[in-house]
Amino acid sequence: MKKNFLHLVLLLVISFSANAQTNNQYKDAGGSVQYQYITTFDLAKLNKILDSELNEFLNGSTMPFENFKGKFVAPKYPVKLYRVKYNSVVPELNNQPTIASGLVAIPENGKDSMPIVSYQHGTVFGKTQIPSFPDESMETKMMIAVFASQGYIVTGADYFGLGISTMPNSYLVKESSEQACLDMLFAAKNVLTANKIKQGPLFVHGWSQGGWTNMTFLRKLESLNIPVVAAATASAPVDGAVIVNRWMNNYQPIDAVWLPACATNFIFAKDQYNFPGLAARAIKPEYYQAAKDFYEFKIDWPTYYARTKGKIYEILNPAFMATGNIANEPFWKLLEDMQAYRWRCRTPLINYYGDSDEVVPVYIAKLPEGFHQVLGGGSNTKAISAGPKADHRATYIYSVINVKPWFDSFLK
Repeated sequence: MKKNFLHLVLLLVISFSANAQTNNQYKDAGGSVQYQYITTFDLAKLNKILDSELNEFLNGSTMPFENFKGKFVAPKYPVKLYRVKYNSVVPELNNQPTIASGLVAIPENGKDSMPIVSYQHGTVFGKTQIPSFPDESMETKMMIAVFASQGYIVTGADYFGLGISTMPNSYLVKESSEQACLDMLFAAKNVLTANKIKQGPLFVHGWSQGGWTNMTFLRKLESLNIPVVAAATASAPVDGAVIVNRWMNNYQPIDAVWLPACATNFIFAKDQYNFPGLAARAIKPEYYQAAKDFYEFKIDWPTYYARTKGKIYEILNPAFMATGNIANEPFWKLLEDMQAYRWRCRTPLINYYGDSDEVVPVYIAKLPEGFHQVLGGGSNTKAISAGPKADHRATYIYSVINVKPWFDSFLK
């Protein structure tokens, strides 16, 4: 009897494991798009994100958790999370075919049509700290807890070189960033169709690197006449040439200690996608290997920090930095083309900024508002401060809290 009982338990365990494995396999969504169930964030998990996990995320911020506690609407729906795999091309490499990944988060509310937010994630120093590995990405978890738990579908591209991608990290590479986001949006629609869900009104949001990506992506969507109801960014470095020059030539005590890592990752990305040999010209020989290893995810941030210097101008070659004074070399001309605000934006837009942001100066974050005021369209594009004490992380949290009811207003 005991032997038969143990045999039955073993069969049940095997059956459960097999079902779990089957449920986690990729399914076809049509058009070479595949999707894989990751997990479901239940209400307990969603509440934890908005409480203890947010408290940890804001540890050390100039605006800790107490500034935001109690300002979130309680989650209403559990959320199913799917990793999406889709085909794309790399514009900078003659449209080389590639495979990219991203996230689709679907509220379990029983509705067959919902609004959708395309979220562009910020700078990461780990290959899987991105939307399709949501538990490694606090910013993605915030979008799920604030938007998806209230009935919005949330999607996000991982960008080329992150997630399952085998490409080099496409950090702030303009056309590749646009392409990854655009094809992810199309892939998400396939996944929704496969689940008998219609995509409702489209909104877009992004933070930090994702703020810049969100702006250039928005311009791309408008150029293709794909309607976006409203858009927002947080701490968006909308002018690449200005911010890189500021980081190199005007160090400030407020500057984040990890800015050199951003700078060298940016240079290596341009080396891989635009100008082979750039990194060797730009980075001092004694720091080149550490920067290369970090860009390729072979070492972590603490190791990089221990092997390099704390200020960007200490890591870069003076001769390279001098080329930015006149900015007439191809590298600097490419940075000029990275601007993501000089077009007549027709989408209602809010750019959130922090007065104590250690990454993006207020001047740069407010450029879209000033530009559109000059063009006579200022009322459509606004810059809103997250507060005098708002640093980089606090600006993002402030944006998520405040942009949700603003997006909601367009659905009434």
